[in-house]
Amino acid sequence: MKQKLKWIAFALLVLIATLGLEFWRHPLDFFFEFSKAEMLFAGAKSRFTVVDGYRVHYYALGPSDGPVVVLVHGLGGRAEDWEKLAPQLAMAGYRVYLPDLPGYGQSDKPTDFSYSVSDEAKIVLGFVDALGLKQVDLGGWSMGGWIVQLVAADHPERVRRLILFDSAGLYVKPDWATSLFTPGTAAELDKLDALLMPHPPHVPGFVARDILRTSRKHAWIVHRAMDSMLTGRDTTDKLLPSLKMPVLIVWGEVDQITPLSEGEKIHQLIRQSQWTVISGCGHLAPNECADKIGPVAVDFLKR
Repeated sequence: MKQKLKWIAFALLVLIATLGLEFWRHPLDFFFEFSKAEMLFAGAKSRFTVVDGYRVHYYALGPSDGPVVVLVHGLGGRAEDWEKLAPQLAMAGYRVYLPDLPGYGQSDKPTDFSYSVSDEAKIVLGFVDALGLKQVDLGGWSMGGWIVQLVAADHPERVRRLILFDSAGLYVKPDWATSLFTPGTAAELDKLDALLMPHPPHVPGFVARDILRTSRKHAWIVHRAMDSMLTGRDTTDKLLPSLKMPVLIVWGEVDQITPLSEGEKIHQLIRQSQWTVISGCGHLAPNECADKIGPVAVDFLKR
């Protein structure tokens, strides 16, 4: 019996050591799996559908008969980025869908796709069609906000209400180095974190190394999307005044990626919009400040 217990203890030590080594080598894989587990723990169902021939992953949570909300992530993001905000909407009675855009998360990453905001907008509309949804409340964060602006402008009959979180879309040249979205060094990663968050956490060296590895792997997608956005051909300055549906604009007060001035201009261009600034928050406000944003979003949707 003692010999058996020794072997069990040895096997456990080997397992722990193996997991520890794997975590040290690829910590992002563990973080991503933890995020997925959090989504499932919140009641989300992980599913796939096909849009324009591409396999698109999404989460669905909330009552199946509730009013529908679709939330679209930003550049380099994924559906799990909504893990803190989406459950609040689900708890308020909404059926929430969180798609991974092509190129991101668990969706296909086709080499023959442009990754422009206009083509991603077609995917979002196709996603709504694939799920048989006639009209939805539509929200988008950063690049996702730009995408949903295009959907709302081109297909206003499909969008009941629109929510823009720290949204891109205006014809504005960034005053920060766009190459930082695909950092190649630890120093560049620190600069990106400082842009995204007012108080970025310290990133251990082994974690930074894995982030950089993942960044290199998917850099071609981000480059293709960013190059398309920087042409200015899909900007929404002239489209926004035509929007008629209720619009909520939520902005992190200290956002450095899409500064507060951009949110104020969007608010001016959409006369019927509601403007909310979240103090102390940056570009990642929908995640880092979800406790402040959730009640505002629910109140807007329930009107």
